[in-house]
Formats: sequence, C-alpha cells, structure tokens
Amino acid sequence: MTAQLIDGKVIADKVRHRVAEEAAHLKATKGITPGLATVLVGENPASATYVRSKQKACEELGMHSVGHHLPADASQEQVEGLVRQLAADSIVHGILVQLPLPSHLNEEAVLNAIPIDKDVDGFHPVNIGRLAMKGRKPIFVPCTPAGCMVLLEESGVQIKGAQAVVVGRSNIVGMPAALLLVHRDATVTIVHSRTRNLPDVVREADILIAAIGKARFITADMVKPGAAVIDVGINSIPDATKKSGQRLVGDVDFDAVKEVAGWITPVPGGVGPMTIAMLMRNTLEGAKHAAGLV
Repeated sequence: MTAQLIDGKVIADKVRHRVAEEAAHLKATKGITPGLATVLVGENPASATYVRSKQKACEELGMHSVGHHLPADASQEQVEGLVRQLAADSIVHGILVQLPLPSHLNEEAVLNAIPIDKDVDGFHPVNIGRLAMKGRKPIFVPCTPAGCMVLLEESGVQIKGAQAVVVGRSNIVGMPAALLLVHRDATVTIVHSRTRNLPDVVREADILIAAIGKARFITADMVKPGAAVIDVGINSIPDATKKSGQRLVGDVDFDAVKEVAGWITPVPGGVGPMTIAMLMRNTLEGAKHAAGLV
C-alpha cells in the first residue's frame, strides 16, 4: 500500500483563494483592507526570507503589509516601543515579530506587548491559555498547528475518536497541535525525548504529527498501517547531487513510511505552504474582529 499524498501546496492555494475573496469583500463593503505588520530584528538570512514571503503573500491576496527592520543591537525598549506603536495603529490588524530574536532581547516580553487581538502568530499567553481551556476560544491559533489540522480535514482524515500522537512538545507546534486535536475529540499522547518505549507509543497512532526537529526520525516500523502522517520537520542533510550540497527532508523517513501510512505529507510541499496561508487567514480574521464582524 502506498499512502495518499497530502499536497500542502494545493490545499494552501484553496485557503489563500478563500482569504483573497473575503478580503476583497471586506474592502468593498466596509472599506477595510486587512493589514499585517512584520518586525524583523537583525540580519538572520532565513528570517529575512520568511518575512519577505509573508509580505509577498499579503500583496498577492490584496492585503496591506508594512515591514519594520531594526538592527541586531536594538534595545528591548526600542523593540517593545515599535510593537506598541503598531498596536495603536488602526490599519494594522496583525503584528508578527519574526523569531528568533537576538539573544539579548526578552522574547516573552516582546510577544506579550502584542495585544491579543493582533496576535496573528497565536503565541500570546492568553490565546494559548484559551486554547488549553475547555469551552474557551482563542482569537488566533498558531499558524503551523492550524495548518496541520486543515491538511487532515481537507484530506478526509477522521479526527474524532482517533488515537493521535504528537512527537515533540514545543510551544510553537507540538503543544498547540495536541490541544487542537483534543478540541476535535481525538485522544492525544505527546511523546518527547524522555518518553519510555517511544516507538511502541508512536505505533499506536491513527494520526501522527512529527515535530521533533530530527531528520528521518520516524521510521516505517514506528508507523501504524493506514495512519495519517503529518511531517512538520524541516532538516538539511548532505546531498552531493544538489548544487547547494544539501537537501531538505522532514522528521519522517518519507520513502519508507509512505509504503505503510494511509496519508502522508511531503517535505517540502506539505506543511510549509500552509503556515503562511494560515497567517493570511489570521490577518483577515484580525481585520474582521476590528470591524466587529466576529
């Protein structure tokens, strides 16, 4: 059996198309253009690339974006001051501070300066706290975990009642992904570096989300036949056939696991495109919230 490929590019395009339509309708009926502000501190090339891709996505979907680039030695006061300035700007409906920040900055304090109704990354403690509580609803959900859920839904994977295993417990992916699965009535186990008999636990999963940051960590013998496998990992490994000398692989041994799983995401082209698509959706929701429509 070869797994059904979950094409993140195709599903992300569907999300982006819906966002573009709703953004155009919001502008036509309320005169509001959803706006995203990005804050980049320092000269990290990967971070700069991510920020440019987010700004480009805004442009393509008819949304407004404004970028702020501070030097690597910017002070805590400068960064927090900029965030508060953006928080008070009525044309900004979402604020994204690109992580990681330089080590001398207090990341938590910077993120806490973003008001929860502009926290389009979904990392504010109040938004995460609401996600963790039964009967509460966050204004925003972190983009990558939200994208994982859309991939499962769009592929027809049964979530309710499923045994789900999340490999990794990061604040950015693992923990919020587990909470989202709980909200959808899955029975969830989180495994990590201290988990005993980890392969045996993972092998019970009907739904497996791998977000541990280790290349090809999930092998075919760890996967239940027919399981849905969502690979969040992005790892570089040596490859002499590539001009760069490297290629990207996920946390899952794709070639082997696809012969066991029922559904699987590729790397690249799986979860990655969904993250920006969900950021665009969150920015739209921020604009609708500001307009009193949600």
